[in-house]
Amino acid sequence: MADHNSNDPLQGVTLKTILSELVGQFGWEEMGRTVDIRCFTHEPSISSSLKFLRRTPWARDKVEEMYLRWKMGSL
Repeated sequence: MADHNSNDPLQGVTLKTILSELVGQFGWEEMGRTVDIRCFTHEPSISSSLKFLRRTPWARDKVEEMYLRWKMGSL
């Protein structure tokens, strides 16, 4: 039987949802200032950003951290 009481606050939240909500809230320009990666600053798109973030764990970690800070009200 699976444990449904995970301590992971991102449990069940997809990377696409995280990215879409952040872009909707802050826009690409602010995203690029907060997480300085090229896919946010040069011709950004959800599709290209998802490809990069899925291959680059350190960048994904930064985006997930930004999302959690925003959701907790500290951004």
